[in-house]
Order: sequence, then C-alpha cells, then structure tokens
Amino acid sequence: MMFSKDVGNVLHEESWKKVNKKLIGKMLSEYLYEQMIHPVLTGESGVTGDYELSTGKNKDYAFTAEKRLFDSYDVKWETIRVVEEGQVREAESAVELLTDLQQIIGMSPETTGHLIKEIQATLIADAHLLQKTSMTSKELIETDYALLEGYMKGHPWITYNKGRIGFGYDDYLSYAPEQQNEVSLSWTAVHRDIASFQSVSHVTYEKLISGELSEKEQERFSDRLIKKGKNPENYYYLPVHEWQWKNMLIQHFPEEIAKERIIPLGKGDDVYLPQQSIRTFANQSNKEKHHVKLPMSILNTLVYRGLPSERTVIAPQVTELIKGICNNDPFLRDECRVVLPGENASVNVDHPYYSKVQNVPYQYLEMLGAIWRESIYTYLEDGEQAITLAALLHEDHKDHPLVLSLIEASGLEPKEWLKQFFKVTMDPLLHYLYQYGTVFSPHGQNTILVLRDAKPHRLAIKDFVDDVNITDQNFPEIQHVTNELKEVLRTEPPEGLTQFIFTGLFICHLRYLSNITVNHNLLKEEDFWGLLADAVTHYQKRFPHLKERFKLFDFFKPKLTKLCLNRNRMVDYGYGDGDDRPHASEFGKVTNALAKFKEKVIV
Repeated sequence: MMFSKDVGNVLHEESWKKVNKKLIGKMLSEYLYEQMIHPVLTGESGVTGDYELSTGKNKDYAFTAEKRLFDSYDVKWETIRVVEEGQVREAESAVELLTDLQQIIGMSPETTGHLIKEIQATLIADAHLLQKTSMTSKELIETDYALLEGYMKGHPWITYNKGRIGFGYDDYLSYAPEQQNEVSLSWTAVHRDIASFQSVSHVTYEKLISGELSEKEQERFSDRLIKKGKNPENYYYLPVHEWQWKNMLIQHFPEEIAKERIIPLGKGDDVYLPQQSIRTFANQSNKEKHHVKLPMSILNTLVYRGLPSERTVIAPQVTELIKGICNNDPFLRDECRVVLPGENASVNVDHPYYSKVQNVPYQYLEMLGAIWRESIYTYLEDGEQAITLAALLHEDHKDHPLVLSLIEASGLEPKEWLKQFFKVTMDPLLHYLYQYGTVFSPHGQNTILVLRDAKPHRLAIKDFVDDVNITDQNFPEIQHVTNELKEVLRTEPPEGLTQFIFTGLFICHLRYLSNITVNHNLLKEEDFWGLLADAVTHYQKRFPHLKERFKLFDFFKPKLTKLCLNRNRMVDYGYGDGDDRPHASEFGKVTNALAKFKEKVIV
C-alpha cells in the first residue's frame, strides 16, 4: 500500500496522543484570547488558575492555565482532562474538542467540516515534526538559515497552521518545508503578449535571466522554442512549481498551452529548499542567487498562497520606495544598517477570462507569476548569521528553547540579550513608522534577526509587496509616493497602521517569546515587556521632533482593537470564496501591557 512505511513510522498512538494534547492546549489558549470560549475559574493561586469549560451534555474540559498580560492565557497542555458523566479521562483529540465547541463558538457545519480537515492535516505535520529529533537547539543555532526553516512548527497563533488544503500526502512528503526536500523548478516560456515583466532600475530581463540560468540552460530552452518555430525573444522565461503546473496551470490555462503562448521547457539545473511560506524557495546550488517566490494555490492559514497580480506588478516599485527611504536616511543606513532584501523583478500573467469576471474569487487571479527576491546571503558579512524571528520560538524535542541556546552561547545575561534584541528590532521599525508613515508586517517569517557571536546585531526585513502599508495622513516624507502605488498598497488610519507592529509583532510573536522566557525562568513577564517599552521610549527620546507622531501611533494606549485570526476562519469568514483575501477579524479590545510604562513617554 502506498506510503505505508511513512504512515507507520509517524502515525502511531504515542505520537498522535502527544501532538493532539499539545494542539488542544494551543486551541484553548487562543480561543480564550479571542474570546470564543468562556471557562469558569474554579481555583486560583497567583497567576495560576484551574478552569472548567462546559460543552453541554454533562461534558466539561478541565485544565490549568497561567494568566498572562495582553489578556492572554498559557494553558498547560499536560493538565487537560475531559470530565464526562462523572468519568475523568485525558483530553487526547483536538478534533473532538473542535466538534464539542461547534455550537458554543457558532461554527457552521460547512466551516466545521473543512476545519476538521485542516486540523487533521496540521496534526499529521506535527507528528512528522515530532520525529525530527536529530538536532538539538544547541546544534540548530549553528544551522544554515534555509535549513533551519525546516525545523519550524508553523504559525504560533493560528491553530490550523499546516492545513495546506490542496496537498495530497504525496505532495506533503515532497514539498512541505519540514520535509527539507530539495526541489528543481520547472521553467515555461510565456509569450510577451500575455505576460508583463517589471524590475528595479538596475535590473533588466536579460540581466536577471543571465544570473538565474546558466548559458547551457538558456541554450537548451532557446533550442526548444526554435524547434517549435518560435522566436525566443518573444517570450519570457518563467519558473513554475511542479505542483502548480500539474494541479492548476494545465487545467486553467489549456488554451494558452494549446496555442503555444505558454510552452513548458523542462526543469532547471538548480535545486531549491522551500521556506516556511511554502511558496518561497532558497537556491541551494548557488546561495547568492535570488530567492524565488511562486504561486502555489493551496489554502493555508487563511488564504490561498497565490501571487496577487496587482502586487506582483508593483513589487519592484515597492522595493525602490523602501530602499530609497533607507539609502537617504543616515539612521537607517549607517546606525541600524537595516537589511532590505529587495524584490528586484517580477513576471505576472493575468488569466484571459477570470480577470474579466467582476468579483471573481481572488484565487483565480493569482495563479501564474514569479517574484525574484535578493538572497539574504548576499548581505551577510563575515561572522554574521541570519535566522527568522520565528526561530526564536522553537523548542527542540527535549523542550529546550533555541533562544536559550543563543543566550547561553552569547555569554550575555538573558536581560542584556533581550535588551539588545529589542533595540535591534524596534529602532528600524519605529523609524519607518514615525518618520515616514510606512510600516511592515513584522511577523516571525518576514523579520530576520542577524546575529554576530549569537548576539542580536541588526535587522533584516523582507516581503515588501504583500505587507508594506502607508499612512493616510498627509506626511510630507511620502508625498512622492505615486497614485499607482497608493492604489495597491493599503493606506491606513493611525491605529490601523499601529496594529501592524502591535499585533503583527507584539501579539503574534513577542507574546510567545515572553511565554518561553517566563516558563524557563529567564525573565519575569513584566520585565520582558518593560524592556520592550524601554526600547520604544529610547527611540522616542532620540527623536523628540517626532513627538506629535508618537501620539498618533501610540503603543502605550490602555486598550487597542483586538485582531483575531482563528475567529476569522471559524466564525466570520469561514471558507467563503470571495473576491478579496480575508483580513484579521476585529473583536473587542485588548488590554495593552505597555500602558503601565506610559509615564516614560515623551508627550
């Protein structure tokens, strides 16, 4: 039977039980934060409480959790029990919990059914990750950037974080980043009548292709076109992922293939490793070549992983905007020395029919294109090492945190290491926001920590085209931004722009890093957030002329709008096939732990 060995090695009772219990703990923690469940406190000792959640029909979930700041809870997964008809047993099924909560949360049958599929796929991936015991955190801190990505466990907040709807198990084994399989990209020739090429000013199409394909590859591809009676100069060469070709492009672009406006050319010679986003690939044959971002139309963590056409087209313009700001600002350029791997070139292919359908589901507008992003390796100096912020949340099979291994290797005390980390992280993000009304979405995948001697040294930020947003205020510093860019980039009111850092970094990443520092006795929770507040106020004291903007983008407000990611899928958006990508749901307010440090702020 197919995959019987793989299934037998990974899906056995002990591992299945463990991944389910851990996921149940995460589900309860995040559903509590998003106010989808309301358990009763039955006992309390300091921040530790015992809770019971009734699901009706004489069935309760009992567990212990520690209160955290930002209205959060750290549910201890080892403590979760089901109490049913007077009988007590361990909670061992995440899907059972999900179905028990259907009526309480208010999920539709359709949503519940699809979500069961995503939860099951997530659990299978977690079971595979559980088998990755060959590398400890101490060893992983010496591991190459692209390889380290294969040890990550996915989005820390979204509970169905490896749903990957569209993948079969064979696709999972072949293409999931945790499998760490090198892949070759297939190449197509796309007629210039149906494709557009865009690039930054110093990159031409010929220069790009000469850097990405060897002379032999170029000759091989040209010969194939010439044998078909085609002029290679009438085509752009475009890489595609094998899964996308087999599952989407043949089915959705058959006319273009039949009329040889799209011509398959075969696989390239280079091999790549998929990164955590699944659709971004790091070249392993030559690490200084571009990282390639390709559409893979699977549904994962809220959205289909395509390439939005309008953003693909403007990617190089956004790169020039972001880099132009840095190059002309001494603080960013010379002091922060922020690294900005640019999206240097892109090819976009609009579908000839879907693109003409008003309000067509967005997934059909994102199927064919490519973005070439500069490799992080081209920016690293001697002695520097890059890791994503997501890596700081990793705990190995012995529950030893990677961040603890870094602190130990650095020779610094935890407080000093984290102080450096916050300065390195916050200075460039705050300067872009306050000085230029421009913000990134600095979550764990997009934000890269550059280390030297295991210490935070400088920051790298990537993925501009999906996540750069600008203020709707009349800032003179961004008056030069074209209407074309403004039409595609999101313009946000002050709190909306603040949220990209508050939720994208504080809630979506630092909340979990704080949990690690508390659970491993590295730092008290208030001290952790106090160091973050100090980093913000240190920046503000450095640039007092921006004090009116500190009020505009206020990280010390007592409460901010609570954005929710699980609630979006489970209650608000479901699995609808709309014309726009779903955004985080807004629900209530979150108590801002930084508010207690407000007295330090320049006003």
